Amino acid sequence: MKLGLVTYNMAKDWDVPTLIEKCRATGFEGVELRTTHAHGVEVGLSAAERQEVRKRFGDSPVRIAGLGSTFEYHAADPAVLRQNVEGTKEYVKLAHDVGAPGVKVRPNGFPEGVPREQTIEQIGKALRECGAFAKDYGVQVRLEVHGRETCQPAHIRGMMDVADHDNVFVCWNSNAQDVVEGSVQQNFDLLKNRIALVHINELHTAYPWRELFSLLKGHGYGGYCLAEIPGSPDPERVMNYYRALYRALCA
Repeated sequence: MKLGLVTYNMAKDWDVPTLIEKCRATGFEGVELRTTHAHGVEVGLSAAERQEVRKRFGDSPVRIAGLGSTFEYHAADPAVLRQNVEGTKEYVKLAHDVGAPGVKVRPNGFPEGVPREQTIEQIGKALRECGAFAKDYGVQVRLEVHGRETCQPAHIRGMMDVADHDNVFVCWNSNAQDVVEGSVQQNFDLLKNRIALVHINELHTAYPWRELFSLLKGHGYGGYCLAEIPGSPDPERVMNYYRALYRALCA
């Protein structure tokens, strides 16, 4: 497994050269470029600018682990749903151009007055459409285990079952809701076959990190575990300590 960084929040104010340099200096191997942050890797980039981003990362030891969008498919308004689906497709094109292997999307809650089963089906169908589109570009669609109530792994499993597409994957998000009687085993088993990315957070908490890393390794996961942690006035020091603790918990 490889340690990386989500630009939310530690690196939200870093441009691409700064991001690469700080990750290189601290042994972080990849980054998920969360939209709206100072790195500026957005759909408005020209073809030449996209190639420049690709070259900067390609010439460095740091890789783009994925693009972190905020596109979500739970809206009750069909026009809003369509806007998010089409936005995802534009983001997929960006990912292809800059060399990102995947695009993260998310649910963000169940709309009031709509049966949950209906929303789960709607999200799954949108994922299927986006996954099929992205496959032609060699880019994965990754559903983050996210949102109030929608973050329950059983709901995510339902969305994945509806999507039923080999290019739709899961981004494990290390939520408190994963834990049942001190263990993530039960919920991990629901999603383990589709995990393509992992978000991790504060490693000093009671979340069963050692168990999670053991389960991931036991299942053959070789992707990125991306730190989604608060910023610091001394980021390299924090990142060095974080990497040391991550390695100890993975041992």
